[in-house]
Amino acid sequence: MPTDSTPHLIVPFAACSGEDWLRAVSPLKLKNLDHLLRGMKLLDTHAGQADSLSPPHERVLAKAFGLTTADGLIPWAALEAKAMPGQAWATVIPCHWAMGREHATLTDPATLDLTEDESRTLLAAMQPYFATEGITLHYAAPTRWLAKGDVLRSLPTASLDRVLGRNVDRWLPPSRQIKLLQNEMQMLLYTHAVNDERTLRGQRSVNSFWVSGSGALTNTATEALQVKVTRALAPSAFANDWTTYAAAWAQLDANDVAQLLAQQNSGKPVRISLCGESNSVTFESVPRSLFARLKGAFTPQSTTYLLKQL
Repeated sequence: MPTDSTPHLIVPFAACSGEDWLRAVSPLKLKNLDHLLRGMKLLDTHAGQADSLSPPHERVLAKAFGLTTADGLIPWAALEAKAMPGQAWATVIPCHWAMGREHATLTDPATLDLTEDESRTLLAAMQPYFATEGITLHYAAPTRWLAKGDVLRSLPTASLDRVLGRNVDRWLPPSRQIKLLQNEMQMLLYTHAVNDERTLRGQRSVNSFWVSGSGALTNTATEALQVKVTRALAPSAFANDWTTYAAAWAQLDANDVAQLLAQQNSGKPVRISLCGESNSVTFESVPRSLFARLKGAFTPQSTTYLLKQL
């Protein structure tokens, strides 16, 4: 299995949309990021759309693994399952939909505090319904199951990072089978004993599921051991908490970015990908012999400007 030994930091939600985000990041001084970029060249760009099913950071990560990047068909589940090329898989996420007057909003599954016993019990109850559609469920973690079935081969699905905190209607997969299962599971889960016990404890119910990471591997993936995807900015971005977001960016600059800068200063090549809602840019260290010529190419002002373009 081929590998790439260059350390690569991927930063999802490095930029977000809206005036509130812009006001929060405008005064930021990301000194380590500024210095890091001064010793780098632009390696790759991705221009996308804010309504694509696969967000930019997943496209960058997929490329690092050598995976196909068709929108909504990055086969993350097949990769996790170590599936043979051609086998169709997806991730099924037990979750809570907050029901409003006009639409349902997907809440973060991590906030459910779902136990393994609860998750396995729900999986066992739901499996017969999935089986009727040719789908087999496999437990992976409390809020992550792996599903195998041919119906998942060419079914585009939205990343959880696209849907959290948003109206689910826009992001539902275009599948009669999945829509039928959504309806059946809502009825099954409404009266399930696991949810009765959770309600008594004041916890949110598991009242639906989400499908993502669908598709099949077309080749053997690259072993991207040196790639790190940081989730430091994600929680505050989902919560639209821009004060916390700015503080998280400063902390990220002081930790992960500083470590990458130290490696670059020692002469080791490194990469960083800055990903927004639509676009991404990837930079890579230049040889030290070129550093003098490129020194000053990036300034604190241009770094802030760069984030605004994502």
